Amino acid sequence: MGTAIRLILTLAIGAAMVGDAAVWAGRDGAAVAQTRPSDCFSARSVNGFTPVGREAVDVRLSRNRHYRLTLAGYCPDVDWSLQIALRTRGGSSFICAGLDAEIVVPGATGAQRCAVTDVRRLSSEEIAAGRRR
Repeated sequence: MGTAIRLILTLAIGAAMVGDAAVWAGRDGAAVAQTRPSDCFSARSVNGFTPVGREAVDVRLSRNRHYRLTLAGYCPDVDWSLQIALRTRGGSSFICAGLDAEIVVPGATGAQRCAVTDVRRLSSEEIAAGRRR
């Protein structure tokens, strides 16, 4: 198993932002060619989340920087959980694409691990629409 960083996400948790330049410089050549630096983020910089049904989670890094993490199918309990853990995979604490992370959701029968299959930065319009929900 690669380096794991666990971060309990609640609305009350805040963390320092890590600059995109550091993310970009630390990625291998193949990943850099496919991913713009602004599309990557550090798991440590996430300070809140909103479930989008049982198949996706929106994570918030700052007021105007949010990402949608699409999950590999149905993820039990993610739509009502008050906290989740975001665990990176592959030896890096940065998330740029699907399979870079998994969501861990506490449940009555134990923790559910749900693989992230897609990472997409939300537009300002999508962020505003989410605030109105």
